[in-house]
Amino acid sequence: MLLAGAALALALLIGFIALIEPYDTGRSPFFGEAGLRPLGPASANASRGRDPAFDSMIVGNSRIQLISPERLRKATGLDFVQLSVPGSGPKEHLALIGWFLRHRETPPKALVVSIDETWCTSDPELTNERPFPFWLYSNDPLEYGRGLLRFDVLEEVPPRLAYLLGFKDERIRADGYWDYDADYAARGDKLGPAGRRELQQKPYANARRYESDPQESRYTFPAAQRIGAVAASLPEEAVLVLVAPPLHVNSLPPEGTEQAFRLQACRDAITTAAQGAHGRTALVDWRMNRPEIRNPDLFFDRIHYRQPIARAMEADIVEAIRRQR
Repeated sequence: MLLAGAALALALLIGFIALIEPYDTGRSPFFGEAGLRPLGPASANASRGRDPAFDSMIVGNSRIQLISPERLRKATGLDFVQLSVPGSGPKEHLALIGWFLRHRETPPKALVVSIDETWCTSDPELTNERPFPFWLYSNDPLEYGRGLLRFDVLEEVPPRLAYLLGFKDERIRADGYWDYDADYAARGDKLGPAGRRELQQKPYANARRYESDPQESRYTFPAAQRIGAVAASLPEEAVLVLVAPPLHVNSLPPEGTEQAFRLQACRDAITTAAQGAHGRTALVDWRMNRPEIRNPDLFFDRIHYRQPIARAMEADIVEAIRRQR
């Protein structure tokens, strides 16, 4: 009897949590309008990604975070949402893409996908390095239900109730944009001597050089097949833009090194898979020696650039969308 009572109480609790929707996934019949109190992007993107106000998306990690949905909207007329999650990789990005596509009432117009070095893994599982709530974005109701059995979910119940009852009306930014350039510049530490020293380091300075790729036939990139499947699922009129984000010049592997060969093979494999599956696919390649990446004042560290580079990348993305449309 005691066990039956405990099971009933647990079922009622899970049912109550599912009804009030702490992460606003749209599964509850009572709260259909997208909107959420401030949360980290890994959780908040469940609400953003289902918002019907957006017909286009940007996804990746912090290396695509500065790409502005608002500026892209003004330049293209498309309503973008920024679904980037700092520290994430292709497994998370593909989950977010799937969530966004499943929640479009009308066909999506454009997808901007960052394909940084995390996409070049040979791991077929695309194993993620940091925790991510895959259960939130699952198409399996049982997986979602099991995900609700977490203490951190229970902790979200009081603030969610306060939000729903109007006691706290602060909402997340709907389009997901975070200008870390402004925040880091105001803080100042990222522009200090330690950051400048990091940019001066050359991790591939002693890398061995070859006349041709010594590993050409050994490269495997499972993420290429996965993005190819996504591309094949897109409606004909949708545009897919793959963006290879920049590195500071000192962190680029020199031409002729195995690291450079591998990055090139990765980029080619991903682009070929996507373009072969969907004709309106373009590559915006910033992982090359361009004038902007030689300027240390345009970087906080070797992978995080500042607004001038972000705006130049946006111009390339806009041009790619216009060409494909």
